[in-house]
Amino acid sequence: MVLKFGTDGVRGDARADLTVEAAERLGRAGAEILGGDRFAVGRDPRASGPALAEAVHRGVAAAGGSSTDLGVLPTPAVARWCAEENVAGAMVSASHNPWFDNGVKFFGPGGLKLDDAAQARVQARFEAAGIGFGPGGRAAEVRSEAEAARRRHIDAVAASIGCRDLGGLSVVVDGANGAASAVGPECLRRLGASVRELNTSPDGRNINEGCGSTHPEGLRAAVVESAADAGVAFDGDADRVVAVDNAGNLVDGDQIIAVCALDRRRRGTLPGPGVVITIMANGGLRRAMAAEGIEVVETAIGDRRVLEMLDRRGLALGGEQSGHVIFRDLATTGDGLLTAVQLLDALKRSGLDLANLAAAAMTRRPQVLADVRLEAPAGGLEARLAPAAAAAAERLAGAGRVLVRPSGTEPVVRIMVEADDHSTARAEADRLVSEIATALS
Repeated sequence: MVLKFGTDGVRGDARADLTVEAAERLGRAGAEILGGDRFAVGRDPRASGPALAEAVHRGVAAAGGSSTDLGVLPTPAVARWCAEENVAGAMVSASHNPWFDNGVKFFGPGGLKLDDAAQARVQARFEAAGIGFGPGGRAAEVRSEAEAARRRHIDAVAASIGCRDLGGLSVVVDGANGAASAVGPECLRRLGASVRELNTSPDGRNINEGCGSTHPEGLRAAVVESAADAGVAFDGDADRVVAVDNAGNLVDGDQIIAVCALDRRRRGTLPGPGVVITIMANGGLRRAMAAEGIEVVETAIGDRRVLEMLDRRGLALGGEQSGHVIFRDLATTGDGLLTAVQLLDALKRSGLDLANLAAAAMTRRPQVLADVRLEAPAGGLEARLAPAAAAAAERLAGAGRVLVRPSGTEPVVRIMVEADDHSTARAEADRLVSEIATALS
């Protein structure tokens, strides 16, 4: 398998595809293209992380660079380090994927993810690069800044709400047994919140396993059981977050954007005023923003696309339904912990409970998401998927939306159906799953 950049770096099965040799080559390619002076490397706590991070360091050394080890840290903390130190860097993580997968995503000097052109240059160099060090080789000039990077990130997130605090709020935190397992609860406690922890004991294999932002069921139950004000669930590398309200209902990225956009609009801190969303965003978010005179700018799926559009339009808030939310005036990338703090700050100042605050911000249209797993790589997927998607859209007759697309991070086809009622959306999604599975078999 030839590793290819997707919507969020390179990912693969660390037992077969993303080997230490491949990680060395990626490290060397990244350092040569982006600059290897004090190249920063962080990782999440999955089992393959230490060996792959060490391999990236060796690759940087092979390119003649020196590197800084940031240890186990959320992806946005690595981006923050790169921004503040003006160095390039890499995060070794497969985000919300299972433990046996891993990946490498790069940041350029300034802490921004790579645009398509830079990614293509790294890809080309990766495919061409020879390696001067083999497995077991030593990386030169690696220094540890793990504690400094951790402290810097917590300080910045805490400072993002100024002199305010979260005192009086009780919050359940699901760390996904991932990169935010320590820093998430610590930051919220520092801000005065009462914190109950879930899934904050990573063992290398339990990352994302039935927990975190992709599996919030346990968090929902814990919030109700604890009579907490809210719950927040991160993914494995903590660049995304979803919330749970006091009644145990999920509050997704669309609702978080709506709450924060309205809060910022009232405080005069929403440039434009406008927000950036993706084609996956719920129609209820569009309606809510239109009702408040807030411009909605739509872009392609992926937080890189959201960030590019924010910068192009001079806006400060945008994101995805999955919980990748970007506060561009506060960070260079999606940040689950920062987003959680912004939401909880808005909650405390509102005087409402989270269930009522989210309901007041927007009314979700019924929407059903489904996946069809690919057993093997398939060529020409878009063309093969188009007829089924078009037929579903025709059946909805303008009363809903259908999106069918290959995932950029996993071997699956993503399906989204939005309709006037849940039963119609569910029926169309189920039909699409069956038709697409048959078409790809």
